[in-house]
Amino acid sequence: MNTYFISGLGADKRIFSKLKLDEKINIIHIDWITPNKNESLVSYAQRLCSVIDLSQPFALVGVSFGGMIAVEIAKLLNPTTTIIISSTMLSAHLPALYRFAGKLGLLKFIPARLLKSSNKLTQNYYFGTRSSSEKTLLSRIIKDTDPHFLKWAIGSILSWSNKIKPKNIYHIHGTNDKILYSKIAQPDFVIQNGTHFMVYQNAQEVSGIINRVILNNEID
Repeated sequence: MNTYFISGLGADKRIFSKLKLDEKINIIHIDWITPNKNESLVSYAQRLCSVIDLSQPFALVGVSFGGMIAVEIAKLLNPTTTIIISSTMLSAHLPALYRFAGKLGLLKFIPARLLKSSNKLTQNYYFGTRSSSEKTLLSRIIKDTDPHFLKWAIGSILSWSNKIKPKNIYHIHGTNDKILYSKIAQPDFVIQNGTHFMVYQNAQEVSGIINRVILNNEID
């Protein structure tokens, strides 16, 4: 089963490096492309569809911002399975503060490079990194992120509007996620004490869920 992995906001495939998946799952990482000026999240997802081989069944796995992109791709291409991790499938499930900031257009007043700042507050509280290796990885990912892409991506999240839940979609979320927390979302799989970094921290548990869900939905 071809399975396309979409990383989080500004991140890359390193975030998936600890996953141990069944050999039947063919891992294909989708790289970010340069967004067009004032491009919406929906339009961006439509352009990313071009890298997917539609000649055979496929699955999608998206983390955080990548999960929202996966939702929009799933609405267009109907994969056998879509899994979102530390993410949301409906814009109404975004934290109220994010939706409020989007309406006010506050992001335009924040310099792109300021959004890249990585400090102990971001690492320990928001992302929930614990070990020195996790903090190092997060710092490297943030350092390698294009600040203009980061600002565009945040803006596209704040203005995202989606009320459609695609078919065959599954949501994995942690109880200690401080970035995409939601009181009304009902994840299919809940990881106790899982943070926004849990795809790396809780890789064994996340891997088990991905294996079960994708292989159980595989088309012969």
